[in-house]
Amino acid sequence: MSWLQRMLGGGQGIGPQEAHDLVRAGALLLDVREASEWRAGHSPGARHVPLEELERRLGGLPRDRRLVVVCQSGNRSARATALLTRFGFEAVSLNGGMRAWATAGLAVETGNTQPATVV
Repeated sequence: MSWLQRMLGGGQGIGPQEAHDLVRAGALLLDVREASEWRAGHSPGARHVPLEELERRLGGLPRDRRLVVVCQSGNRSARATALLTRFGFEAVSLNGGMRAWATAGLAVETGNTQPATVV
């Protein structure tokens, strides 16, 4: 567990392959990055809710599915995971964020014809 996760009360994070497996098993991948980061490249099927909007948008998140939270590197997702667990969600942070996801060779898309990147 990172020092930030301990400080914020977040649970143990997971690696990209475990995150991918959880999503394939029905978990929701929740991307908390900024809009420009999302547009540059995100995981197919992920839901985008920027961290600054997360608390206002909790009502739109499923309570019957595990949430795998991702950002660019893992810091914002650790904060988001701590917030979600305080509100009763089952959530886990993806260690290393979208950088780790892409490095593991997992799919990244833009939603249009542009090549995807992780910024």
